[in-house]
Amino acid sequence: MDKIWLKSYPPGVPHDVNPEQYRSVAHLLEESFRKHANSPFSVCMDRWMSYGELERRSAALGAYLQSLGLEPGARVAIMLPNVPQFGVTMAAVLRAGYTCVNVNPLYTARELEHQLKDSGASAIVILENFAHTLAEVIEHTGVKHVVMASMGDLLGFWYGRWITFAVRHLAKMVPAYDLPLSQGRKVVTFKKALSIGESRSLSPSQATLDSIAFLQYTGGTTGLSKGAVLTHRNIVAATLQAEAWFTPALSKVGDLSKANSIAALPLYHIFALTLCLLAIRQGSSLTLIPNPRDIPKFIEVLKKRPFHMLPAVNTLFNALLQHPQFKSIDFSTLCVSQAGGMAASEGTARQWQKVTGSTMIEGWGMSETCAIGTNNPVTAKEFSGTIGLPLPGIEIAIKDDDGNSLPQGASGEICIKGPNVMTGYYNQPAENAKAFTADGFMRTGDIGIMDERGFTRIIDRKKDMILVSGFNVFPNELEQVISLCPGVVECAAIGIPDAKQGEAIKVFIIKNDPALTEDDVARYCQENLTGYKRPKYIEFRDELPKSNVGKILRRELRASSK
Repeated sequence: MDKIWLKSYPPGVPHDVNPEQYRSVAHLLEESFRKHANSPFSVCMDRWMSYGELERRSAALGAYLQSLGLEPGARVAIMLPNVPQFGVTMAAVLRAGYTCVNVNPLYTARELEHQLKDSGASAIVILENFAHTLAEVIEHTGVKHVVMASMGDLLGFWYGRWITFAVRHLAKMVPAYDLPLSQGRKVVTFKKALSIGESRSLSPSQATLDSIAFLQYTGGTTGLSKGAVLTHRNIVAATLQAEAWFTPALSKVGDLSKANSIAALPLYHIFALTLCLLAIRQGSSLTLIPNPRDIPKFIEVLKKRPFHMLPAVNTLFNALLQHPQFKSIDFSTLCVSQAGGMAASEGTARQWQKVTGSTMIEGWGMSETCAIGTNNPVTAKEFSGTIGLPLPGIEIAIKDDDGNSLPQGASGEICIKGPNVMTGYYNQPAENAKAFTADGFMRTGDIGIMDERGFTRIIDRKKDMILVSGFNVFPNELEQVISLCPGVVECAAIGIPDAKQGEAIKVFIIKNDPALTEDDVARYCQENLTGYKRPKYIEFRDELPKSNVGKILRRELRASSK
C-alpha cells in the first residue's frame, strides 16, 4: 500500500515505532520512574507528587493487591476522577500484573453492574463519593475486594484531612452507602491498603506485550457497552506514537521534565489516558483538574503556572473562550492545543487561535485504537478541518462495504491497522467478526475521503452512533432502557446538531399512558442513564417511520428534526 501521508510528516517524525523495546507497560513505567524520580509527576489542589512518590505508592498498592491472591491478569476496576489516586492505582495494577478496567465514576447502577460483570472484575478501587452506586450492585458482581479512596488521601496529612472533611460534611458530596460484606467480601481504605503494601515487596509483573493491559469500554451497537481488549503492545505503541508526533512542538520546552500538561479531560477516557502515559514516558508533569465544569476555578488553575499542552474536546475549548477571565491567562508557553474526542468547530478553532495564539490541532481516534489514530501535524499554523495524517506505524485505508480498498479521492469507510489497534472486543466473537476486514483492518464506522497529501476528512457516519461531547452513545442502548419506562410503548433515539455538545440526543416516544409527560421520562432517564446519555429533547408521536419489515427509520427522524 502506498503510504502517501508519509511525505506530509513534519521533519524528524519517524515513520514507525518499536514497542518491542519494552517487555510490557510496567517496564515502560518503571524505567520512567527511575529516570525521573526527583521530577514532579502531578499537581492537584496545589499539592505535588513526584515520580519517586508515584513509584513508591504504586509499588505499595500493587503489593497489597498481590497479597489478595488475585490470579495473574485479574481485572481490577478503577472508578476514580482526576485525582492523584488515579495515577497511583493505574500504575499499581499494571506493575502487579493485572488488567485495568476503567469505569466512568458517574455511571448509574445499571451501567456499573454491566461493566463489572462483563469484565469479570474481582477488585475495585473507588472514590467514596461513588460508593453508593457500587453498593446497589456489588452483590450481583464478582467483586470481592474494595479499596475505598477519599478525596484528600494523597493531598498531605492536614490539608488532605481538611479536604476529605469538607467534601463529606460541608459539600455533602458523599451520599450514604452500605456495602454488604457477605460471601467473603472485604473493604479497606486506600490509605490502609498503602500501609499494608508498604510492609511487603512487589513481585515483578509477568505480563508480556501480548497480555491484556486494559479493558476499555465503549458504546455497544447491541445496546450494551463492549470492552476493547488493549494489550501491553497496543498501549506501548500508542504511547510511543504520541511521543513521536508531539515532540516537534514540545521540543521548544527543552527539558521535558519542565513541561506541564493540563489533565482536564477524564483520565478514564482513552484520550486523556494516552496523554497521561505520554507524560510519564517523557517525565513531564500533569496538572489534574478534578472538576473541569467549574470554569472559574479551572481558569484560576491555568493562571498559577506555565502550561505547555492543553488537550480538550470542542465543548471545553468553547466553555473556556466564553468566560470573561480567560483572556487574562498567559498563553506564551502553550505549545499544543490538542482537540479530539469529537469534531472540532472551525469557528471555535479560529477564536481559540485569535485569543491564545496557538493553533488548534485536531486528531481522531477511538477506544479501539488507544485514542489517537490520526492527527494534524503539531507544526500546523492554521486549523485544517481534517482529522490529519496516520501516526507512525499506522495505516489508513478507505474501503467499500466488501472490504475492498477504494482509489484515492473516493469516499468510503475509514479503516485502520497498526500496533495500537485493539485485538478485539472482550468475549464478543460475533462483534469481532464484523469489526475487521479480511486483510486485518478495523472498520471504524466513519465515512471519509483521503486527499493526495494523505489528509483524511470525515464526511459522514456509517453507524447510528451519537457523539455527545466526545462520548459515544448508541441509540440501541437508550431505546432499550427507555422502553422499560412505564407508559412507553416504543421509542427511537437520534442525534441532532448541537452548538455546545456537537450532537444532542432526541428521543421520539409512542406512549400508551396519556398521563406520561416529558418530565416523567426525563426523571426515568436520570435514574438509569449517565448524564451524557440523557436525552436533551423528548417528543411524543402517534407513530414512528418504519421500513416494510418494521425497522425504525432513524434517518427519516433525523430529516424531520432539521
